[in-house]
Amino acid sequence: MLSKVLSKNSCAACKFCCSFRRKSLWETPLFSYETVDKLSRENEYGVVGEFRMFQTAQGQSFGRLVLEGNYRTDDPEEEVPCTFLDPQKGCILKGEDKPFDCSIWPLRIMDRNGELVIALTPTCPTIGATPDKNLAELVKTGLGEKIYEYAKTHPYIIKEYREGFPIIG
Repeated sequence: MLSKVLSKNSCAACKFCCSFRRKSLWETPLFSYETVDKLSRENEYGVVGEFRMFQTAQGQSFGRLVLEGNYRTDDPEEEVPCTFLDPQKGCILKGEDKPFDCSIWPLRIMDRNGELVIALTPTCPTIGATPDKNLAELVKTGLGEKIYEYAKTHPYIIKEYREGFPIIG
């Protein structure tokens, strides 16, 4: 979705968004119930994920990867990769199984005092902490609408707004 502002090569070389410190587990991608069902048992990828299931107030089920047991130390800065990250190839998931969160990274849809906003995750090494005009234009000319539409049917992807995330849309 972001290929106009992020090259696949840049992302594949970086993989920053596919590793999580303990303090950033809130950013671990969320998977639909159907995808959790597929990925939590033997599947075409040869990797079985462990998920913690949740349910929205409307009864919609979704899952978050369980990564806590993968840390080797107590260091809060230690990072562990996503279960579905191949160190050489990058993400092994096909588009239909990739979480929406991953498809729009480094953008996030967030609730800011009851208002939905699209914000930039300021830690993306490739984009940086400040959105450029190309990213802002991409959000304004269709991507933002796709994100808002997806959030309407999958409200669990909406994160609580955090200070320091520049709002783009």
